[in-house]
Amino acid sequence: MPVEQQLTKHFKLSEFTRSKKAIDLGIDNTPSNDVIIRLTQLAEKVLEPLRAHFGLPVKITSGFRCPALNSKVGGSNTSQHLLGEAADIKIPGVPNVEVWKYIKDNLPYDQLIAEYLRQDDDTAGWVHVSLRAVKNRQEAKSCIGKGRYPMGLHFV
Repeated sequence: MPVEQQLTKHFKLSEFTRSKKAIDLGIDNTPSNDVIIRLTQLAEKVLEPLRAHFGLPVKITSGFRCPALNSKVGGSNTSQHLLGEAADIKIPGVPNVEVWKYIKDNLPYDQLIAEYLRQDDDTAGWVHVSLRAVKNRQEAKSCIGKGRYPMGLHFV
């Protein structure tokens, strides 16, 4: 059995690569070394500070996706998940809107997307955050429907 690779104090590689869909379909979602470097950067610069601020574990609901897995989940062929630059996250016990706002105001990011958040349900949706090594766009927006991404915070 392979040894679990620890990327940072609180984040393991398996948290970024696990996928029920990949297991069910027999897809090998193993990242390259370059992808692991980018996942580590995302964990160090965004997820660890986020965990420290809220004092709670950050749950990665989707991290790295190989091309075959990305296709099967309906991801964009330009998705930063393919590069190891993005994660979809939640912090159980913290409203997703608060997670989005904290990242927007305090942490580096390329794209920050409030995905399907609802005002009447703090647990609805998730937060997508990506980070590039250089030239981060600092785009903070919302996904309120298929292909609908207005800038700023919006609810469905």
